[in-house]
Amino acid sequence: MSGTGIFVPEEQVSNDELVIAFNQYVDNYNSAHADEIDSGKIAALDHSSSDFIFKASGIERRYVLNKSGIIDPDKLAPVLAERTNEEISVLAEIGVKAAKKALDDASLTADDIDAVIVACSNMQRAYPAMAIEIQKFLGINGFAFDMNVACSSATFGINVASDMIKAGSAKRVLMVNPEICSGHLNFRDRDSHFIFGDVATAVIIEAQDTRQSDEAFEIIGTKLFTQFSNNIRNNFGFLNRTAPEGIGATDKLFMQDGRRVFKEVLPLVVNLIETHITETGLKLEDIRRLWLHQANKNMNDYIGKKIFGRDPAPEEQPNVLQDFANTSSAGSMICFHKHHDNLQSQDMGVICSFGAGYSAGSIIVKKS
Repeated sequence: MSGTGIFVPEEQVSNDELVIAFNQYVDNYNSAHADEIDSGKIAALDHSSSDFIFKASGIERRYVLNKSGIIDPDKLAPVLAERTNEEISVLAEIGVKAAKKALDDASLTADDIDAVIVACSNMQRAYPAMAIEIQKFLGINGFAFDMNVACSSATFGINVASDMIKAGSAKRVLMVNPEICSGHLNFRDRDSHFIFGDVATAVIIEAQDTRQSDEAFEIIGTKLFTQFSNNIRNNFGFLNRTAPEGIGATDKLFMQDGRRVFKEVLPLVVNLIETHITETGLKLEDIRRLWLHQANKNMNDYIGKKIFGRDPAPEEQPNVLQDFANTSSAGSMICFHKHHDNLQSQDMGVICSFGAGYSAGSIIVKKS
């Protein structure tokens, strides 16, 4: 891994701003349905609070592509103008911006890349592939393709890129994680309206003997895991039009059973990391840093304590979700991008992402 880059939107929404809009929506809803609520036909909606959000998640704010629609009680959704087919799509645009920074970080140009992977949780369209569009606007030769393993997409993408290089099908791979999570978040759901933010990350994966950057991280090993679960799900898709009565229903946006996810995913992730470290011939004490999926601070604190056998220091298990919220596949890569410079040569760490599927990926890296 010879270079990383990140695109951060200009606009940011605080918990307080989100709560004001949500609570106004709740008041409007309860007022409009007062008779049904009084008769017991439907339940009144409850207010949210910044304190509730922070205690539940550790999130304080999030970056978004459009703020005005999200904090409008009558919309509670981002507003992004539709573009013509001749214009670059918004998901590709933010991916290109992150990719250019990763190329600069790796001291490379588009001519040096021969494969592009876009790995993220939700694609803007079914086809053509977002990766091929990014390839076009960067001027990269070779080939490109998309992949989706939800929040685990980045680690799965790194694994695929690494295997491609080992197999000789590519020399240098650009892996991009553009995430417009605000587009598939239900801002009318008290349990999840605060979870996501928007961002894009990118990383260059290449053979050790071709790198031109002064600093790089060797990929020591990769390990992937999947196990089917409905506890994190989004039913939006091209077949929705065949059942029009369900169009616009809440299951066409992000849904999760948070308590079950917490209970079931944490042991899975801890076991994956511990097993991976052992199978690689390392010991837990060899790991200097954990760059974890940025979904929930309580989850990450639990994982960190299990791996380190104690409460890890902030620099050992850094978090960025307080500022970025959950950015799905990009979260662990934001964390790596912002918190790797102070490691010493030969120091090792684990990049681990996990989420819907269930899915989880572990990447052990060593600073060159």
